[in-house]
Amino acid sequence: MRAKYVLAEVMVGLWRNVTMTIAMIMTMAVSLSLLGASLLMFWQVQDMKDYFNYKVEVSIFLEKATAEQRDALQEELRTDPLVKSAYHESQEEAYKKFKEQFKDAPELVNATQMDALPESFRVKLQDPTKVDEIRAKYNGKPGVGQIIDQRQLLDKIFSILGSLQKLALIIAIVQGVAALLLVGNTIQVAAYSKRREVSIMRLVGASNWFIQAPFVMEAAFAGIIGAVLAYIVLVLARWLLLGGALKPLMNATIITPIPWENIHLMLPLLAVVAGVINALVGWITLRFYIKV
Repeated sequence: MRAKYVLAEVMVGLWRNVTMTIAMIMTMAVSLSLLGASLLMFWQVQDMKDYFNYKVEVSIFLEKATAEQRDALQEELRTDPLVKSAYHESQEEAYKKFKEQFKDAPELVNATQMDALPESFRVKLQDPTKVDEIRAKYNGKPGVGQIIDQRQLLDKIFSILGSLQKLALIIAIVQGVAALLLVGNTIQVAAYSKRREVSIMRLVGASNWFIQAPFVMEAAFAGIIGAVLAYIVLVLARWLLLGGALKPLMNATIITPIPWENIHLMLPLLAVVAGVINALVGWITLRFYIKV
C-alpha cells in the first residue's frame, strides 16, 4: 500500500510540474549524452592507440648503401631481439607503391623518378615503445640514411583526439552541474506546492522517509529517463556517423569501429549514475533547504 502510494505521488509530482520536469529530463539527457560520448571517446582513443601501436612500423631508409652494407644490416635486424620482423623494400617496390598511392596525381608521378625513392627496411618492433632504442642503435651505421617512426604522426592525431575528449568531458560536467541545479529547483517547487500535505502528514506521525520518498524517487526517475534518452542519442550517433560520414575512414582502418557492447554498456552505467546522483541531490535539497 505504501509503495503504491509513493509511486502514485511520483507520477503526480512529475505531471504537476510537467514543463520543469521536461526541462530537467532534457537537460539531463544532453549532459549524459556528452558524458557517455566522452567516455566512449576515451575508450576508443585507447583502443586506437593499441591498434596502431601494433600496426606501426619504423622505416630505416638506406642512402648509397652497398650490397654488403645492406646484407649486413638485414642480418643484424634479423637477429635483433627488439625486432619482430623486418622487410626490405627495394626502389622498384617503393616506386610501384608510390604510383599506386598517387594515381590521382599523374603529374606528380610523371615528375618523380624511381631513383628519387630510396630503398628501406620496414621494421616491426616487439615492443612499439622502444623506438628510441632502435633509432640509437642503427642511426649512423654504414648505409643508413634516415630513420622515421610512424608514431610521430599518430601522436599528433591522438593529441587532437585527446583535446576533443577533454573538451567533451568539460562540457558534460558543466551541463551536469546545470542539470543538478535544475533538479534541486524542481524538487523545491514540488515540496513547496505540497507543503500543506507535508504538514498534515507530520501531524499524523508519518516518518521522514515516507514524506521524502516521493520527492527523492521523482528526481531519480527523471535521471533514469534522461539516461534512456542519452542512450538512444548515442545509438543513433553511432549508427549515423559510423554507418555514414565516417564509414570510409573506418573501411580504410584510419579509425577503428566503436563496439556495440560499449554503447549498450552506457545504458546501465548512465542510469545508475543519474539515478543515484539525482536522488542524492533531491534528498539534500529536502534536508537543507526545505527542512521536510
